[in-house]
Amino acid sequence: MQLHPTTLRRAARVALGTLAAGGAACLVLVAAPGWAHVEVSPAEATQGGDATLSFTVPTESDSASTTRVQVFMPEDHPLASVSVRPHPGWHAEIRTAKLATPLSTDDGDVTEAVTRVTWTPDSPHDALKPGEYDDFDLEVGPLPNVSSLTFKTLQTYSDGTVVRWIDAPAAAGQPEPEHPAPTLTLVPASDEAAVSADSPASGASGSGSGDGKATTALALSIVGVLLGGAALAVSLLSKRRVRKP
Repeated sequence: MQLHPTTLRRAARVALGTLAAGGAACLVLVAAPGWAHVEVSPAEATQGGDATLSFTVPTESDSASTTRVQVFMPEDHPLASVSVRPHPGWHAEIRTAKLATPLSTDDGDVTEAVTRVTWTPDSPHDALKPGEYDDFDLEVGPLPNVSSLTFKTLQTYSDGTVVRWIDAPAAAGQPEPEHPAPTLTLVPASDEAAVSADSPASGASGSGSGDGKATTALALSIVGVLLGGAALAVSLLSKRRVRKP
């Protein structure tokens, strides 16, 4: 069955318009940031091992900068070792406390543990300005034999506003709280295969960027398919014009 040239032209215009809109939506998907809250990555780690955790902090204010980041260690499960990675333009203050019950490690009993780490910019120029974000890294361990660890976080802005990222994670089927605390899921060592490639199954650090890369690749694939469809529509229309007596 042959289509009338007018019908083909209309179909091509509709296809191109739809593809352009879909392509724009996909590009927005690629460009949109993957975070809206303070988050910790990797999302999973192995019980009994060490982990390098990155706390991603976005400045969500339109007029103020982030001037302080405070991460609190889990009170119910103290961590025997907490090390801070140097952060250019910011300095860290570490607070410790005596433990009521010492932690037994391969290096002996630990009687004092880190309870809070506070990062502060060296100058106003180094603060996180509106629209910016940064990662603040800690190496912690050994991780306890529990299902998860919650790291309550306070974010202070230059106008004095303090955002308290301390809400407990939502239960299954429940809406996400307004200010969820960064939460690290822990899996038994026997389930290491279930941990993502970015997780520190053997003490290595995880970048937490695997999900973002997968999302970007998927979006680019969709754009390619849409643009290929547009090219096919244009090709069909051109052939029809050539064959017209």
